[in-house]
Amino acid sequence: MDAPDLTILDDEHYERLVLDNLFPPRRDTEVWELLTNADNIERTRALLSSIHQRTAATLRRRKAEREEFQQECWTRGADGKKAWFESRPEYESWRKRAANFHQRAQAGISELTKISRDRNRANNQQNRDSSRDTLRLLAIAVQRHQAVHAKAGSIAGQEDYELWQLLDRLTVPCGPNQEQTTLRTMLDFFWTDVDMVDDAEEARKAAERAMRQAPAGRSARFAGVPKARHVGNEKPLAS
Repeated sequence: MDAPDLTILDDEHYERLVLDNLFPPRRDTEVWELLTNADNIERTRALLSSIHQRTAATLRRRKAEREEFQQECWTRGADGKKAWFESRPEYESWRKRAANFHQRAQAGISELTKISRDRNRANNQQNRDSSRDTLRLLAIAVQRHQAVHAKAGSIAGQEDYELWQLLDRLTVPCGPNQEQTTLRTMLDFFWTDVDMVDDAEEARKAAERAMRQAPAGRSARFAGVPKARHVGNEKPLAS
């Protein structure tokens, strides 16, 4: 049987479809998946909540009516008591069926809540993974920017230092205990490949470390300040 188009169903027919598939052993799997997909699950849950509330109200009303009937029977003496006891089996049978239906509706609501929670958790995990990957790419770009400056020996400005320092300031949760770990540590151990370091690479990394440790503004160590001398002798005028 083709799955129904739920968008064209009014509340009465939608409720009938939900009730027909509420009990798991009698459930049509395809219809239940349709009732619980992202487009329909809130309508299904709202309808089940309404059913649950109606059933609870009916149980309370019938209980109150039953207590009034008992008081009435007790005032009628023996005949009243006989009528009371004779009515008990029918009432208890109804109450048991209604209570079971009430519990089944509650179980359905709990199932829908779990489906929504699991779906939201999966969506949040996907969003976190996407954001984490975007942050990884950004951190790699900042690291490469710093490496280019170190390799070229060019003058770094205040904005460069502030950018590079973010790698040491920003953190992300990492490991089983979700410990906060700096982006630079993530780059060193998790987000980039580790290669053998030669002398030139070590010199570049040393330059990077010096640039990270520089005070705010330009580091004199990389400012390229020339030394002026007298023509023909070695006496320095500036150093």
